[in-house]
Amino acid sequence: MKHEVKMLARILVLLTASLGAGQEALAHHSFAMFDKSKFITISGTVRKIEWANPHAYLQVQVPGSNGTSTLYAIECSSPNELSRWGWKFNSVKVGDQISVGIYPLRNGQPGGLLFSVTLANGTVLKGN
Repeated sequence: MKHEVKMLARILVLLTASLGAGQEALAHHSFAMFDKSKFITISGTVRKIEWANPHAYLQVQVPGSNGTSTLYAIECSSPNELSRWGWKFNSVKVGDQISVGIYPLRNGQPGGLLFSVTLANGTVLKGN
C-alpha cells in the first residue's frame, strides 16, 4: 500500500509539472501570421515604438502615391535580443525617417515581422 501511494504521488507531481510547462509553451504565440516567403521594404516615419517584453513593436507611417499614408504595425524581437544585436533604447525614436525590411502579414494588413531597420544615417539594425 505504501508503495502504491508513493507511486501515485510521483505520477501526480509529474502530471502537475507537465501541465505547468505546457501552459508556458502555449503562452508564446506562433509566427505563422507572417509570410516568411515574402520580403518587402517600406520607408516612412516612426510614429510609435514600444520597448517591451515579450516583443518590441514599431509603428511606421508610410506615405502613399495618392497623398494618403498607411500605418504599419511591425513586431520585433525581444528587447533583450535587440540589445544583443546592437540596439539601444533610443536607437529608433518617434519622428525618425527609416527604411524597414519586413516579412509581411499573410492577411494583407499593413504590418509584419521586422527583419532590419536602416536609419537615416545609413546604420542598419538587425531585427530578427
